[in-house]
Amino acid sequence: LLSADLSMEECCDKGIEWANKNRICTSLPLISESRECSMTQVQCCRSQLEKQYCSDGIEFANVREECDSHIGENSTCEAEYFKICCYCCLLGKAAQIQGQSCEPNPKIGYQCGIVFRACCLKGQEGIDVSISDDAPKKEQDQEDPYLHDGCRGGGPCSQQCRDTGSSYVCSCFVGYQLQPDGVNCEDINECITGTHSCGIGQTCVNTLGSFRCQRDTSCGTGYELTDDSRCKDIDECETGTHNCPPDFICQNTPGSFRCRPKLQCMNGFIQDALGNCIDINECLSTNMPCPAGQICINTDGSYTCQRISPSCGRGYHLNEDGTRCVDVDECSSSNQPCGEGHVCINAPGNYRCECKSGYSFDVISRTCIDINECRRYPGRLCAHKCENTPGSYYCTCTMGFKLSTDGRSCEDLNECESSPCSQECANVYGSYQCYCRRGFQLSDIDGISCEDIDECALPTGGHICSFRCINIPGSFQCTCPSTGYRLAPNARNCQDIDECVAESHNCSFNETCFNIQGGFRCLSLECPENYRKSGDTVVCYLLLKLVFLNLAKRKCMHSGIENMRQLWEEGQLAAHLYPSNGASKVEKLLQNFSHVARVYG
Repeated sequence: LLSADLSMEECCDKGIEWANKNRICTSLPLISESRECSMTQVQCCRSQLEKQYCSDGIEFANVREECDSHIGENSTCEAEYFKICCYCCLLGKAAQIQGQSCEPNPKIGYQCGIVFRACCLKGQEGIDVSISDDAPKKEQDQEDPYLHDGCRGGGPCSQQCRDTGSSYVCSCFVGYQLQPDGVNCEDINECITGTHSCGIGQTCVNTLGSFRCQRDTSCGTGYELTDDSRCKDIDECETGTHNCPPDFICQNTPGSFRCRPKLQCMNGFIQDALGNCIDINECLSTNMPCPAGQICINTDGSYTCQRISPSCGRGYHLNEDGTRCVDVDECSSSNQPCGEGHVCINAPGNYRCECKSGYSFDVISRTCIDINECRRYPGRLCAHKCENTPGSYYCTCTMGFKLSTDGRSCEDLNECESSPCSQECANVYGSYQCYCRRGFQLSDIDGISCEDIDECALPTGGHICSFRCINIPGSFQCTCPSTGYRLAPNARNCQDIDECVAESHNCSFNETCFNIQGGFRCLSLECPENYRKSGDTVVCYLLLKLVFLNLAKRKCMHSGIENMRQLWEEGQLAAHLYPSNGASKVEKLLQNFSHVARVYG
C-alpha cells in the first residue's frame, strides 16, 4: 500500500480516468498528499496518454499511409507518442509488402518493435483474408467487431493492448518491459542493461520509463583522469589487467573489455554468445543491400541481388531503377527519325512525323516540300514584294518605303530625315526632291548638290549692271568706276557725281567748275567790254549801270528820275536773268531810256 487509506491501484485508476477524460496530464488533481500516490497517479496518466496517442498513430498509418500531415511541426510529448507508433507501423506494413520478415530489428527499440510486428502481421492477415474462398458476409449479418474486442476499454493490460481476434496481447511503452504475467509492465533500468547514452564522465541515473545522465566529478571504472582533467579509457588488453582465458582474445571496449573466442568468423558470419559462427541475414538489414528494382536473396555467409526484369514491348524500356517500363521518346534522339521539313511528335510507345509549318506533303516523293506562299497567294500577303524562304516568307518594300510593324504593309520613308540634300529637301510619296536656295541650281550629276549660279556669265549678264558685274556665292554685285560715279539706289545703275555742286572739285577762285559725265572741268572766262562775270559762273552780264551814268552826265533829269531808275534796274535784271538774249532786252530798254531822256531832257 502507498498510504494508509489508498492503494496503488486506486491512485493509478484516478490517473487513467483523468487521461481518458481530458487527454492531458497537466493540472492533474492529486487525490492524496502521499508522494508515492502522486507519482503513481501521474505515471499512470502519462502511460494511458501514451497508449491513446500510440493507438491514434497506428490507426492514422493504416488509414492515411503517411504521418507528416498530422504531425506537422508539433513537438509535444503526445505528438512524439503519435509519431513513433505511426512511423513504426508504416515500417511494419512496408516490410509485409516487400515480403520481408515481420520480426523487428532490435535496434529500432522495444516499443517500436512491438508496433512494427503488429502492423506487419496484420497486413499478412489482410492478404490471407483477401485471397480466401470464403464469401464475405452481408453487411446486415456482420456483427460489430468492437463487441468482441478483447482490448475494449483498455483491456486487462496495464499499458498497451492489441486484440488478435481470439485473444489479446499486452505490450509496454518505451522504457518498460512486460512482466512474466503478460499483463503488467515494469520499468527497464537502462543503467543496468547498458542501453543508456551517457558519455564518459557521466553517471546514468534511472527514472521511470527512461534515464538521465549526471556529470561525474571523477572518472568511473575503466577510465583514468588525464592531466587536463579529462577521462581517458583504460586499455585493459594492453595493460594486461583483463581476465580472459587462454583460448579467448581480449578486445578493449570503452570503459571495459571483452573476451572473444580465438575462433574468428568469416565475412557474412557473426559469433553468438557461445562463440559459435552463425550466418548474417543481410536481407533483413534496415539498409537494403540491393538497389531498387532488385530483390535480396540470402545465402550462407552472403547474399545475392536478383533484378526484377519486366518485359517491355516495342517503344518502351526499363527505367533506371529497373522497376517499370517507360515510354521511349524517339523524338529526343540525336538521330531524328523524321526527314527534313518534318516535325517529330512522340506518342506512347510510338511516334509520328508531320510536316512543319510552311511545308506540305508530296504524295509522289512522300516528302515534305516547301510551300511557295508568294506564288500561291499573289498580292495577298505583302503590300509590295513577297520573298519566299524555306518554310515561310517575308515581305519587302520598294525604294522610298519601309516595312510597317505588321510585317506586311509599307509606309512612306521620309528620306529628308537623313538630310540627303545639300540645301533644301522636300519629301514626296515614295521618294524625295532636293531644292536649292536663290542663286544656286541643282547639280545635273548627282541631283542632290547645289551649285552657284554665275549671274554675270548668263546671256543677260551684260544688262544686269550698268558698269561691271561681280559674281558672289548665291548672288552677284554691281560696281561703278572708282571716281566720278556712285551706285544708284537700285544697286545696278551708276549715276554721275556733280563735283561742282558737291564742292568736291579743285578749281581755283579765278576758275569756274564745269561738271561733265564722270568728272568736271575748271574753265577760265573773260567777258567783253561792258560785260562782267557773274560770281563763279560762266555767265557775263551787261554793265547797264555805266550806260545810265553816262546818259545822266549828258542829260539833266529833272523829272522822271524814278522812271529812269526803274528802267535801269529792269535792264540790269534782264541782263542777269536772260544772258542769252539779254542784248535785245537791253537794247529795247536803252531805246525806252533814250525816249524818256528826250521827253524830260
